[in-house]
Amino acid sequence: MMVQAQLHCLYLLMFYLTTGYGQEGRFSGPLKPMTFSIFEGQEASQIIFQFKASPPAVTFKLTGETDGIFQIQPDGLLYHNRSLDRETRAVHRLQVLALDVHGTIVEGPVPITIEVKDINDNRPTFLQSKYEGSVRQNSRPGKPFMFVNATDLDDPATPNGQLIYQIIIQLPKIDNVMYFQINNKTGAISLTPEGSQELDPIKNTFYNLVVSVKDMGGQNENSFSDSTSVDITVKENIWKAPEPVEIIENSTDPHPIKITQVRWNEPGAHYSLIEKEKLPRFPFSIDQKGDIYVTQPLDREEKDSYVFHVVSKDDLGIPLAFPLKIHVKVKDINDNPPTCPSTVTVFEVQENEKIGSNIGTLIANDTDEANTINSFLEYRIVDQAPKSPKEGLFLVQAYTGVFQLAMQSLKKQDTPQYHLTVEVSDKDFKTLCHVQVNVIDINDQIPVFEKSDYGNLTLSEDAVVGSVILTIQATDDDEPFTGSSKILYRIIQGDNEGRLGIETDPQTNAGYVMIKKPLDFETASIHNILFHAENPEPLVPGVKYDARSFATFSLFVTNVDEAPQFSQQVFQAKVSEGVAVGTKVGNVTAKDPEGLEISYSLRGDSRGWLKIDSVTGEIFSVASLDREAESLYRVQVVATEVGGSSMSSTANFHLTLTDVNDNPPRLVKEYTGLFFCYPLRKTGSVIFEATDDDQQSFRGLQFTFSLSSESLQKDWEVSKINGTHARLSTKHIGFEERVYYIPIHINDGGRPPMEGTVFLPVTFCTCVEERCFQPAGRQPGMPTVGMTVGILLATFLVIGIILAVAFIQMKNKDKDKVESAQASEVKPLQN
Repeated sequence: MMVQAQLHCLYLLMFYLTTGYGQEGRFSGPLKPMTFSIFEGQEASQIIFQFKASPPAVTFKLTGETDGIFQIQPDGLLYHNRSLDRETRAVHRLQVLALDVHGTIVEGPVPITIEVKDINDNRPTFLQSKYEGSVRQNSRPGKPFMFVNATDLDDPATPNGQLIYQIIIQLPKIDNVMYFQINNKTGAISLTPEGSQELDPIKNTFYNLVVSVKDMGGQNENSFSDSTSVDITVKENIWKAPEPVEIIENSTDPHPIKITQVRWNEPGAHYSLIEKEKLPRFPFSIDQKGDIYVTQPLDREEKDSYVFHVVSKDDLGIPLAFPLKIHVKVKDINDNPPTCPSTVTVFEVQENEKIGSNIGTLIANDTDEANTINSFLEYRIVDQAPKSPKEGLFLVQAYTGVFQLAMQSLKKQDTPQYHLTVEVSDKDFKTLCHVQVNVIDINDQIPVFEKSDYGNLTLSEDAVVGSVILTIQATDDDEPFTGSSKILYRIIQGDNEGRLGIETDPQTNAGYVMIKKPLDFETASIHNILFHAENPEPLVPGVKYDARSFATFSLFVTNVDEAPQFSQQVFQAKVSEGVAVGTKVGNVTAKDPEGLEISYSLRGDSRGWLKIDSVTGEIFSVASLDREAESLYRVQVVATEVGGSSMSSTANFHLTLTDVNDNPPRLVKEYTGLFFCYPLRKTGSVIFEATDDDQQSFRGLQFTFSLSSESLQKDWEVSKINGTHARLSTKHIGFEERVYYIPIHINDGGRPPMEGTVFLPVTFCTCVEERCFQPAGRQPGMPTVGMTVGILLATFLVIGIILAVAFIQMKNKDKDKVESAQASEVKPLQN
């Protein structure tokens, strides 16, 4: 045994010497508190540290949590004799004592801490070999409904103990779609959006998942893993809208009254109601059990149905699912009596009406629910006044309210009016309505003209439209002021173009014949008119209109010399501004009502661009047209009759000019303030803008810019910013203090392209406060210094003379006042 100990010490010493543990400070040193970190699982007989004794200490002793693993040699060599296990003990707290030759402690105990560092030597393990859980269909995706858990004995603060969960199998897997998901860190299992929509216990009640767990964060191919089985039962979703609710209106029961309920799939949900309509009062509430109440009596006639929604939320106020629609119908009771359509309902019946004829319908109202027993109405006549010639002249159909003539025809001269009292009832209420029946005359008389011929009348064709030219009169012996006696007059012959019209006086039935449209001698010089008088009401059978209802009249129209008439008041044409001189640009047409020849001329041709053929009305250009000067050119055309009274009329001719690219680009303004501070310290640039007087395309202006001479390119550079702006930049700093005029070509790229050369003035000048300073020289007409002094002296001299004169005048006035005062002192008083 002694020999083995000696050999072991020899081995440690050799290891100590060959591995460099003898280096002072790193692997050896004096006795002091120290902490060492050692990976678990290392081979036995590993040297930890070499403590060196300080006299009188000659040997060392080890105590504490050695667990039989840690030892120290008398010479201070600390080592462990077998591999460490962090899961057995993660920290060993040891004490080292230094002893003298007598075994007496001369130093210590000194604390030595051994931290066992973890290695991945433990596989993760699920707490259960099989898990079971359940989920409701349509549950919110992402909300966990169960957890799986695994443990790993390795250090959780290192990757060795970091676990990652994953679903590796789902059975069944329909259409290769995953219905479940797992939080890879917590093991929480929830539904995917697809699972929330598709899970249905009728189709598949059970699902099986295989879930794996890996350590090392799942990132190392040498990581350990475990797996478990998860059985999931799909339960029916109870978060469903209830059936529509019916509530009897005007209930006298104590409120609130529970009418229905909703339930979330799990306890703990918070419920609330959302109005679909913004009502003055919302008569519903919900408690946190999901019971829904009506809080007050409802009136169907006020509102017959309600629709609102129920929302369920979690503790954080997040909705758990889509809202449910609640439909409430208010059930009717018979709480409203019938109402009459008006105070008195009036019917009319002709005196020759046949028995059984319908004479009108009484439609009463009931605000209770339609098509129910509560609004089903019955009609009954309870009184007739007068009762002559007999009672029961009328009857009413009980359920439709249709009135009929029951016994005999009526005569207006006997009784012109009847009053009926009608009882209208539903199953609980009765109401009396009043009906008035007027007996009206029948149309058995025709209108008769007072004379059959209204003679002749001569009018000029320029007679005023709207003037009355004739009054006609017919009479009708039917009852006055009824459709049977009212007379309507029509012209049935001699006025095909409707130039005349007739209005009837409602009081006298006189007919006023008036001019509706201008008369035209050239169209018709004689009108042989035939009038027809008729009633708006049809005649009774057997009665017909005869010759007494017709009359004649002759209208002679005389000619009036009229001005020519254009076919239209505004003639329009469109040509390019670049058309050649002499091009036809349009034409106008006019006719003379009397058929005379017409001569055309222009008026208002201020630019002298046009001429007109006096015979044909064709219009030609006689000068170059310019759209930029006037894009819409307006002139008047005069048509004058040749011969006769030389009457004329005018029309407008509008000529629209389309653009031709005929204007070169130019600067948008005169640039006078472009400058660089002299001397130039670095290159700089200025920006300028160009424009074009031609019409712009939809793309806008698209100019290109370039220097007009290659010799300028060593000093300047032009670069395009956009279609209208460019930048002129210096290429060095060696410019003189003066004004440079830079010629720049600007091309518009049109068809044909136009190019203009502009001169951009750029000044190099001395700057004061970032502004160009230029000493002002004497301008022509500016006085010199000598002249200025002379002018000032002359001005002062004139001012002095004026002041002196004023002063002398003031002195003279004061002297006069003194003399006057002295005289008043010696002058005797006058009575």
